[in-house]
Amino acid sequence: MILLKLTWRSLWNRRISLMLTLLSVAISVSLLLGVEYIRKEARNSFMNTISGTDLVVGARSGPVQLLLYSVFRIGNATNNISWDSYQEFGKHKWVKWTVPLSLGDSHKGYRVLGTSTDYFKHYRYANKKNLAFKTGKPFAGVFDAVIGAEVADTLGYSVGDSIVLAHGAGSTSFANHDNKPFTVTGILELTGTPVDRTVHVSLEGIEAIHIGWESGAKPGIEIPAASAMKMDLEPKVITAFLVGLKNRSATFRLQRQINEYPREALLATVPGVALAELWNALGQFEVVLRIITFFVLIAGMLGMLTTLLSTLNERRREMAILRAVGAYPGQVFLLFIMEAVVISLLGGLLGMLITGVIVIFAQPWVASEYGLYLNYWLPQTADWMLLGLVVALATLFSILPGWIAYRRSLQDGLTVRV
Repeated sequence: MILLKLTWRSLWNRRISLMLTLLSVAISVSLLLGVEYIRKEARNSFMNTISGTDLVVGARSGPVQLLLYSVFRIGNATNNISWDSYQEFGKHKWVKWTVPLSLGDSHKGYRVLGTSTDYFKHYRYANKKNLAFKTGKPFAGVFDAVIGAEVADTLGYSVGDSIVLAHGAGSTSFANHDNKPFTVTGILELTGTPVDRTVHVSLEGIEAIHIGWESGAKPGIEIPAASAMKMDLEPKVITAFLVGLKNRSATFRLQRQINEYPREALLATVPGVALAELWNALGQFEVVLRIITFFVLIAGMLGMLTTLLSTLNERRREMAILRAVGAYPGQVFLLFIMEAVVISLLGGLLGMLITGVIVIFAQPWVASEYGLYLNYWLPQTADWMLLGLVVALATLFSILPGWIAYRRSLQDGLTVRV
């Protein structure tokens, strides 16, 4: 108790350097906790790109590839699937709802998704959040379009604007569907998912713009939009479809039935499983973040060590006086250890407070700018373990100045040697 009181009074006598050291440790701990928090929130956001969907079905390839092109709009499908197969599984006794997805076109670098209005009812993200409209409404006509928040912001579109789709998914296309423009009827709220970077149109709209494009090239005689609307626009093929089940216990049984479907080579994947597999493939990202946190922590500890070492000469008289009043050399050594523990503990708690405050103030800005909904930060078991690690490292780093003080206290008298 006496040693603790001496430790506190010694620190208070050097309160300016104490405050600077505390701030250094607090910033290091805050960065450490902040990076770990961002890592977890990034993973949660990634895993919540699609929520409430039991199966994603497409042509047989691989689960990750299927997820990439159907959900993340990255890459292209190896093959399409027939409309008849989609309708058959849509009527399955275990299936509650299905949402068709048709990809292959683009607009100024953004992917175009052909789907039905059920997409806006059943697509979920971030713990089953519904898609919401910032302005406007879902598409109703053949040549209506609903655009994501990023598309609207980047290209400056608003409801009522006319847009032209391009053939193919590349960022640059020389084959535009000029004679069949679409009208923007709605703009979605920011979600922080690929939905923000997507132009949504009806399946009928996709069929209408591709009449005469069966060969993959622009037709010599183009059919006007008014004439196309009078034609049979039921699709023959789609790229993939989402499935919601009446009972989730039937997920793996239906998955097996789809994978063994005799009429067509199909693949059904559970989104959560495929997302976990994809995140594991990106595991180097987590490793890099953890390495950064380690060096941030070491930097803070080195700052504290530098402070303790720089005050050794100034404190030689203090140590000599303690020895003169009966303190043992071991107690002098222990004094430096306790100082480091107090500094690291107070700095760690201050760092936790800084992290919590920053998260609170950053939440609305991150949500509005990036569509990433941050959870409130409260210290978890892992965070307290990190604080324990900080204290342990501080103790380890304080051994050197403590040992130097221990040796000097055996040699010095009341007169400081210069």
